[in-house]
Amino acid sequence: MLTRIESLRMGLRMLGCLALLAAPAHAAESVYTDLDLDACETLAEDPMGVSLRCEGYQDYPVYFKEGDLRQSAIFGQIDQELIDGAFESFAAFNRVNTKVEWRLDASGRPFAAILRWFIENPGPSGSPSPESTGQVLVISRVGTSAYPGSCFVGMVDVKSTPKANELARRIADEVAGSFDCGMQPPEWYGKRGELTSDRTFSWPEGYVVD
Repeated sequence: MLTRIESLRMGLRMLGCLALLAAPAHAAESVYTDLDLDACETLAEDPMGVSLRCEGYQDYPVYFKEGDLRQSAIFGQIDQELIDGAFESFAAFNRVNTKVEWRLDASGRPFAAILRWFIENPGPSGSPSPESTGQVLVISRVGTSAYPGSCFVGMVDVKSTPKANELARRIADEVAGSFDCGMQPPEWYGKRGELTSDRTFSWPEGYVVD
């Protein structure tokens, strides 16, 4: 027969187990890094553009490219063929922001990156103006040693979508970890306005991330 003390201890253990079962799953967290293009390592350069390796989060770098007034960025531990041959951007002239938001899993490893693109639509004078410039949050999968691919997962029009940052984080958390680069096209989430631009993508011939 259990003593009163033993019964009390057993009850406390059961309460502890129930509390653990009722606790919410670990939510993803964000960390932020600066994208300083002047401090990046130059991988290749020609009169048409440049390819850079930039510091990212821990051992997950950012690979940046620019060509024909359009920019591209992929993230993480990436296959060399993708570093050399991939370019994902927008049809209109554009540029990226200087701050990267990384979404971390329960172990502290990044699985998604969120970066703001500026879509440089011409204004009344023919040059981009603050009013004519679109802003798009691009959610990308972060490459790892187990999955060495990175690509757009989704896009959010900042100027047309309320709480665009919150939506981008939700898409990152729900979609990025299982997104098949080279097999799935990214989608627009929220309301898409007229200041955005169609996504463009150049993939290495025959290259697919399994």
